[in-house]
Amino acid sequence: MIFVRTTLKVYPEKQLEVLQTLLSLIKPVREEPGCKSYCAFCDINDKNQFTLLEEWETQKDLDRHIQTDLFGVLLGTKILSCEPPQIQIHTVSQTQGMETIHAVRQKKS
Repeated sequence: MIFVRTTLKVYPEKQLEVLQTLLSLIKPVREEPGCKSYCAFCDINDKNQFTLLEEWETQKDLDRHIQTDLFGVLLGTKILSCEPPQIQIHTVSQTQGMETIHAVRQKKS
């Protein structure tokens, strides 16, 4: 599983334009093969900072996405940003759930 976190810090006067662009990407990217999740968030302390969180089944799926025009649209928002976008790609080999939380919390007793 592959997780991608993209952080965009945009000029205040471009905030609405970037927001509309990000919203326009959500549905079509979610329909791409291998996309498990694609979400956009606005920082509650700074409305000019956005974070995209993506989850892809395989590296091949992510690579295919990076080559799309949709990803090009995302990269195009850099001209509206006051800082270069920060993109982090994480490869996950193991996932844990609530059972781990319960087990750790039970150790506390």
